[in-house]
Amino acid sequence: MLVPPTSADAPTTVSEPIAQPIAQFREEFESLRKRERLLALAIAGSGTGIWDRHVATGEIHYSSGWKSMLGYADSEVSSRIEDSYLRLHPDDLEYVKATMQAHFDGRSDSYEVEHRIRCRDGSYKWVCSRGKVVDRDSTGRALRMVGTTTDITSLRTMSEGLREAVNLITNLTNEVPGLVFQYRTLPGGRSFFSYASAGIRDIYELTPAQVAADASCIDALIHPADLAAYRASFGASAAQLSPWHLEYRVQLPMQGLRWRQGDARPQRLPDGSVLWHGFITDVTERKRIEAELQELATIDSLTGLPNRRHFMTQIEARLASLQGGRGTGLALMMCDLDHFKSINDRWGHGVGDRALRHFGSILRAQLRPGDMAGRLGGEEFGILLDSADLRAAIGVAGRIQQRTAEYPLIEHEQRIDLTVSIGVTLMTAADTNAEAPLSRSDLALYRAKKGGRNRIES
Repeated sequence: MLVPPTSADAPTTVSEPIAQPIAQFREEFESLRKRERLLALAIAGSGTGIWDRHVATGEIHYSSGWKSMLGYADSEVSSRIEDSYLRLHPDDLEYVKATMQAHFDGRSDSYEVEHRIRCRDGSYKWVCSRGKVVDRDSTGRALRMVGTTTDITSLRTMSEGLREAVNLITNLTNEVPGLVFQYRTLPGGRSFFSYASAGIRDIYELTPAQVAADASCIDALIHPADLAAYRASFGASAAQLSPWHLEYRVQLPMQGLRWRQGDARPQRLPDGSVLWHGFITDVTERKRIEAELQELATIDSLTGLPNRRHFMTQIEARLASLQGGRGTGLALMMCDLDHFKSINDRWGHGVGDRALRHFGSILRAQLRPGDMAGRLGGEEFGILLDSADLRAAIGVAGRIQQRTAEYPLIEHEQRIDLTVSIGVTLMTAADTNAEAPLSRSDLALYRAKKGGRNRIES
């Protein structure tokens, strides 16, 4: 504490050359006292106490603020260093002593440690103690150390709360099946995942660390047929700040071909980069089910050929292309197995079903790329021939009849001969709908059957 000079210490008369330095000294002294008071107020208001440890004697002296911070009166705290150790939390004692000893030994520039200390009421506070050796002997041994202790209980509580919240969110995202992510693209084009949950191991067979600095390794996993759409979808989302949504395939080293669905919302950051918050999940099973449902809706379950509905849809589509000038030479054939009812009557419906499958496989073997065969119902089949005139179509019909005759159905070592009647017509741009060419080929089929069966009519 600064002690000002008193009037008793001053001479009764002071010459002018001496009076000026004395006045300046008193002014500086008052300024120091003012700063000392401000510092004391600041220390008291910050929840900080001061301590002074004499290492050689084992004494430590605490300021009143230090004692009151823990709920003690001035007379209730001894100066014995041994007593101070008793106030430390047992789990922190060795750590505090080791940190202090490291500073005594010159292995650290200062002493700083966070630890728990017991208050007068038996509760513990978190404090941050900082100190520095201010006096050493000629051998470098620490003699005196001065420091501060600050109450950081509220900061620790807040920090623990934030840590628990972060852990909770992290645990939740890591337990969600799929990848929860933050994905960022910089103006220069580089992209990376600023956050990726543990689900990235299942979605991409990568770790969060592998995509934290550069996400280009993911492009190598996207199916080549989907890579352009994948890149374009992020580009469009960034340009318009519109939600990102995409279903795409990945080819993974362990899982193989899988389907992924991604959804995210973008935001533009002040530096011009775009940050997406989103989720990617495995939709492989859903895609499989969708494919099965699509097949059930379009495929005849008995023969594996397109069913009537799908076949008619294809006729409409081919006709639209023809009318738009995008196709030429479309032929339509109707095929009907002769005397099919007698097969069912003699051999049973099981054999009849096998006969339909057998004929379906014959049709499939005669198709070229672009051609299509379908089962329209019962023993009736339809064929669409691409880039074929009437002569070529009749040639295909002839080969179908020939193969049907050459490859009978064998049932229990008995030969079941099959024959087929076929009606052929050409589709033209003048056809108003699919029913027009279908009716013509149906009439041609009727003529083939009426003419004795196992015939081709056009």
